[in-house]
Amino acid sequence: MKKKNAYPWVVVGLLWVVALLNYLDRQMLSTMQGAIAADITHLQEGEAFGALMAVFLWIYGCVSPFAGMVADRVSRKWLVVGSLFVWSAVTLLMGYATTFNQLYWLRATMGISEALYIPSALSLIADWHDGKSRSLAVGVHTTGLYVGQAIGGFGAVVAAQLSWHQTFHIFGLIGVAYSLVLMLCLKEKREKPVPTTSLERRELESPSLKKSRGMASVFAGLSAVLGTVAFWVILFYFAAPSLPGWGIRNWLPTLLSVNLGIPMTKAGPMATITIAASSFLGVFIGGALSDHWVQKNLKGRIYTSAIGLAMTVPALLLLGLGHSVFAVVSAGILFGIGYGMFDTNNMPILCQFIASRNRATAYGIMNMIGVFAGALVTRLMGSWKDSGNLGAGLAWLAVPVLIALVLQLMVLKPTTDNKE
Repeated sequence: MKKKNAYPWVVVGLLWVVALLNYLDRQMLSTMQGAIAADITHLQEGEAFGALMAVFLWIYGCVSPFAGMVADRVSRKWLVVGSLFVWSAVTLLMGYATTFNQLYWLRATMGISEALYIPSALSLIADWHDGKSRSLAVGVHTTGLYVGQAIGGFGAVVAAQLSWHQTFHIFGLIGVAYSLVLMLCLKEKREKPVPTTSLERRELESPSLKKSRGMASVFAGLSAVLGTVAFWVILFYFAAPSLPGWGIRNWLPTLLSVNLGIPMTKAGPMATITIAASSFLGVFIGGALSDHWVQKNLKGRIYTSAIGLAMTVPALLLLGLGHSVFAVVSAGILFGIGYGMFDTNNMPILCQFIASRNRATAYGIMNMIGVFAGALVTRLMGSWKDSGNLGAGLAWLAVPVLIALVLQLMVLKPTTDNKE
């Protein structure tokens, strides 16, 4: 019994490592640009490097909804294993690349394989954890993404000690080896529908029905998700904070350097460490609070997420307009904690409105919108920087977050913590 009760957390632990590798492998390229460009000179052009980074985001975003639909119809365990194996093999092969085109197509392939992971993993965790631990479990898994992103930032340090070729080889081999561990240790779990009438039982047993499954089933699931009004609200409140989330991830070091008048060697660590550490704390606060609150009030998860979003609004104003170290560091901590509380409750809130059989599909669509929002705001903030309005632009991103917060509280009214 103890082993059975502990296994849902074993799943989280196993997938935490995969989440770390997911962000680590995608992040390394950006930090090793200088080392790679010394050998592949085409990458010395900013436009070429931008194209290399953008192809991942666009492919990742486009594939995410289909990844979710597939995850709702096949074994999520094998999708996770296969996804990790492929993107790790791609990372390994990037160490052998000698031309820009080779790197470009490998990066595109990584976008496809990594897109398969998040919807499958979060859906699997949600099925293994009931309402008493679901938000905390998702939050613990999310910290793996944060840690992977932070470690990926040291890719240039490792490359300086070894080489960029060897760095890709080492982390690629680690991922390939770990996929074999998952094959042995990770288990699937599905919440199967229970037939309540003789007609439903005959349909479930019908060979003709089983043969007709496939594309019809996939589009039925998509229709069910898109036909749920609450999902559109969830989609908007997921996308709105993604705008400042991606903007801060990509532009905060530059903003701090400009507003505080400090070199990037100080602004970079200040930005990344502040946000990563406080977000790490936020997912634990938000996860534990949400799991406790929902036992007393079905809107407990929504209230917890709303508190997190509310914290990010003044934080964005301070980050964008602040000109002292105390102001921006305090704002960074506030934003990180709030964003972590929001981040850890997205899938648990989705579980209140979308049935288990369609959750990966729903999260795949959310993932696509979030990534596209990131691509949009990254380019937009570049234009703000050129016009000298980077800080003011970041502050204005508090407006869509505030709108999402109001809609979330007014429209989302769950009737259960686990939609069947």
